[in-house]
Amino acid sequence: MKLIKWKKLLTITLASALLLSGCASSTTTKPSSEGTTKKEEVQPKEGGELTYALATSPDSLDPHRSGLAVAVRAFRTIFDSLVVQGSDNSIQPWLATEWTVSEDAKSYTFKLREDVTFHDGTPFNAEAVKYSFDRIIDPKTQAKNAVALLKPYESSEVIDEFTIKINLATPSSAFLSNLSQAMLGIVSPTAAEKYGDQFVKNPVGTGPFKFVSWTENADIVVEKNEEYHWGPSNVENKVVPYLDKITFKIIPEEATRIGSVQSGQVLAAETVPPQNIVSLNNDPNQQLLQVNTIGLPYTLFFNQRKEPWNDVKARKAVQLAVDVDAIVKTLYLETYSRAWSPLTPGILGYDESLENKNKPDLEKANQFLDELGYVKGEDGIREKDGKKLILNYVDGTPNREKRNDIAVIIQQQLKKVGIKVEINITKDIASVVQQKADYDLYGNSQVNSDPNALRAFYHTTTPEEEALVKRLGGGSDPEIDQWLEEGTVELDPAKRIEIYKKVQQKIIDEAWIIPIYVFPYTVAASKTVNGIKFDALGYPLFNDVNIN
Repeated sequence: MKLIKWKKLLTITLASALLLSGCASSTTTKPSSEGTTKKEEVQPKEGGELTYALATSPDSLDPHRSGLAVAVRAFRTIFDSLVVQGSDNSIQPWLATEWTVSEDAKSYTFKLREDVTFHDGTPFNAEAVKYSFDRIIDPKTQAKNAVALLKPYESSEVIDEFTIKINLATPSSAFLSNLSQAMLGIVSPTAAEKYGDQFVKNPVGTGPFKFVSWTENADIVVEKNEEYHWGPSNVENKVVPYLDKITFKIIPEEATRIGSVQSGQVLAAETVPPQNIVSLNNDPNQQLLQVNTIGLPYTLFFNQRKEPWNDVKARKAVQLAVDVDAIVKTLYLETYSRAWSPLTPGILGYDESLENKNKPDLEKANQFLDELGYVKGEDGIREKDGKKLILNYVDGTPNREKRNDIAVIIQQQLKKVGIKVEINITKDIASVVQQKADYDLYGNSQVNSDPNALRAFYHTTTPEEEALVKRLGGGSDPEIDQWLEEGTVELDPAKRIEIYKKVQQKIIDEAWIIPIYVFPYTVAASKTVNGIKFDALGYPLFNDVNIN
């Protein structure tokens, strides 16, 4: 059998590509006696604690059972992956040193590092990798995003202690890229068996930091792993972290979170509100770090399981009545980019031709609703067969990225065409959206490295899959299904681009969704903090962080 071999690649850091000027520098400039300027290397300071404010509370610190990006920011410090994706999207070694791919692209054989140990002393080896991946597909685990990322995983074979062969049901052009994501991080088999369901609050990995504690809705503490010496190529410090520990403070309220940085109560805070960006840029004691995330933008999904949203005319009426530009400008003060597609710019296959394609058109929106037989009553709300046209808009709490405010603006905008919007803000999204699908419109986003991410959201699911978790929107189209299947197995990037353009165009043309914004991950930090970097997806990395 012919094999394609991938060798170790050159080290690539992300600092120049993803950070604003000066935010990750480990050098200072001083005038010399001759009047010229030269750089003087500064040795990063050892020790200290980084306090880092998160905007929401993680759902889990078990990478396989988490569905939230905010959780990744914490547990990426604890878990390593087999490979890492560079800033140029190349796939490079990490816990795996090299790999071969079978001629049919359905088997990957990985050689693993032989000097890695889990935080609990369990040796990292092929058995641990097999355990992790088998655990993800085991229904008892109730894995979330990890299941979609690992597909079409079928089985693993332990060749020897440090060699593993992974078998796929079909070729997957996204497989290696997905392996780089934290949600496919390798867990300690010993700890996962010991803690069972409680592994979500007792995580054990091989990462640069070890778990210490998690106080619900308050903070998560990790401490440096003194044995660490296998860092990936997207950090400079590949050995023991400089920091003694990191405390992730959970501070949902925007003003409190940013005020905590400005007052020095925390050294860094994520998700800077648009109204604070200018003032922080002008603050001599603070620095602002920003990177656009890639994957699926914040998107409103119509629940096509329910009438009238199973009718394209009803969906198009809403699509044409919602003024997304006004929402983005009003709430985000032009610090967020408007989204136009199911994908974000920067990801393979993003279709620029969709930009500026759909503009508000109240006349046409009203026409569609008229054609559906909905007539405005005395209160201005449309009715049909004695039933008012009510849209159940569900969103979560707290008000992350002003998403609750989006609901309020859309409520006002849809009233103009006779649609009454009832807003349901709930803490129990898992039950309302994922289990009961009790919504008409619900928003979500996902950080991801490959357009194959569309498959989990837009490909028809089986009744068995629906019984476990209701797919967002619930739409079904044989043509979209076929394209998504082709995109998964197609290895030619140019052909994949054309496939995913067709998918994006049909989703927008059929009004399955309303894309709203592309999320820029922003961090406000004291200027005493050096070395925060971001990975290819926009997640923060703390291996190089030091405090002066």
